[in-house]
Amino acid sequence: MPLSHRLHPRTRRRHAYVALLIAALLAAYFAVPAKGETPADTAQQDLPGSFSWSSTGPVISPQQDGSNSVAVKDPSVVQDKSGKWHVFMTTAARGTGDWSLAHTSFSDWSQAAGAKQTHLETASQIGPGYRAAPHAFYFAPKDEWYLVYQTGLPSFSTTKDINDPTSWSAPKNFMDTMPDIVKENIGNGNWLDFYVICGDAKCYLFSADDNGHVYRSETTLANFPNGFGNTQIVLQDARNALFEGGAVYRVQGTDTYLLIWEAIGSDGNRYYRSFTADGLTGDWQPLAATEANPFARSTNVTFPGGAWTKDISHGELLRATDDQTMTIDPCRLQLLYQGRDPQSGGEYSQLPYRLGLATQTDSTC
Repeated sequence: MPLSHRLHPRTRRRHAYVALLIAALLAAYFAVPAKGETPADTAQQDLPGSFSWSSTGPVISPQQDGSNSVAVKDPSVVQDKSGKWHVFMTTAARGTGDWSLAHTSFSDWSQAAGAKQTHLETASQIGPGYRAAPHAFYFAPKDEWYLVYQTGLPSFSTTKDINDPTSWSAPKNFMDTMPDIVKENIGNGNWLDFYVICGDAKCYLFSADDNGHVYRSETTLANFPNGFGNTQIVLQDARNALFEGGAVYRVQGTDTYLLIWEAIGSDGNRYYRSFTADGLTGDWQPLAATEANPFARSTNVTFPGGAWTKDISHGELLRATDDQTMTIDPCRLQLLYQGRDPQSGGEYSQLPYRLGLATQTDSTC
């Protein structure tokens, strides 16, 4: 006869209770996520319903290097494995408005203003012509860096060495023509601001049309960068409410994705709205998405050094990884964005945009 059967019934009940208690405690222990991880069903707790930011003044401005640039804009920022920051940006030529691409790198943001800027149009095979709105990332499956940008169509260049700005390849196109669904909805807008993000099995190309539509095209991870198709409208609103300058990120440790999209406010100044979805093919739901409760706008950004811009315009969040998953740490949100002197005016290509860095001040982590 087993020992338990020889025990007094009250003693057996006590042992059973202790066993159940131990089992419950072990279950609770192993249910607690590891440090840095967050269960998918509590992901929303990592992203507050409203945001506050504190911004630097301009950290990157056009350099007097013979390029005659009047503006630096549309930044993409990535940190390589060594810890060095790489910023890719659009430059606009004074007078002519020629759009081209530039790169700078530095180890610390205090060095950003003085770091050398290399103009990729002349330094690499990217070459001359209309090149704008870069997006940089490391594509781990092929051990290559990608620079996505617009040439009228969604284009890209690659390199094995992000530290060598002369090594970028000549442009290739993701698609040869504008998809029919874009043609049918673009109105008098422009197809632009292409942004890539990949999941475990597929890669997605998001884009804007300056007419209130967010588009998503797709291909398989194995086939990237080829085969993009199945272009769909995944979010739509009034023209100025979803204008351009979009980006999509995975929230670290979750299956939640954050989409930020630039809008033009009722005061004419630009700001960011935000949306979340469970998965890259999920429905985008408003997070901080109004003028009264924006993701980032001059009304929820403070400027300790003095307010130098009313635009919180086309930018990118600093990522926690450098790869194609576009992962962000919700506890350390920083936004590199373009702003300008509120008194400036004139033709769009001649507006004196500079790059500022905003840091979230009300993290819930």
